[in-house]
Amino acid sequence: MKTRILIADDHVMFLQGLHALLEPEPDMTVVGECRDGTEAVKAARKLKPDLVIMDNSMPGMNGIEATVRITAETSAPKVLCLSMHSAPRFVERAMEAGASGYLLKESAFDELAVAIREIMADRTYLSPTIAGVVVDAMKRRKSSSAFPTQFTLLTDREREVLQLLAEGFSAQDIGERLCLSVKTVATHRQHVMDKLVIHNIAGLTKYAIREGLTSDSPQEHPPH
Repeated sequence: MKTRILIADDHVMFLQGLHALLEPEPDMTVVGECRDGTEAVKAARKLKPDLVIMDNSMPGMNGIEATVRITAETSAPKVLCLSMHSAPRFVERAMEAGASGYLLKESAFDELAVAIREIMADRTYLSPTIAGVVVDAMKRRKSSSAFPTQFTLLTDREREVLQLLAEGFSAQDIGERLCLSVKTVATHRQHVMDKLVIHNIAGLTKYAIREGLTSDSPQEHPPH
């Protein structure tokens, strides 16, 4: 029986290339493609894939937040995060979100196929180039876990608001997307600024890019 795969990535060429590479595999089939985290959550519910290949940095809702939502579902698919970020903190967040594997985008296709098969065999997969570094970082973090980072102080909702602010959405646009009042969005924005000790949008944008919440590429459909 073939592994049914959903691909989520906001770069069309990469998305199509990945689809074309996976389809010839005898034990895999691509059942859908999507270009942001919100679409990925909806598609996972509708298509019920066995595995989601998830880009970490996507507009609207990033791959980490989408992974949290997808893996929280009953009979959830497994998630393989695909990212350009090799720093341990990005890998840790993906795994804490519920991902079963983490692969760098610079990896060869053969490694992607291996990762998919390992994950479908109920094993965890990390790119060999980052596995050792990540384990060492997690050990160090465990020994000093009494000191939370600024990022871990943010709630899920505050991270959503931060990402959308960094992508140029107004408070009204954010409220409409998240079904919140403008006043509530403003409150979340203030909490984010207070926790991060950053008091302007430019600073929040730089922080969001550095932490992998969003990319520095422009939106294709900027808000009005």
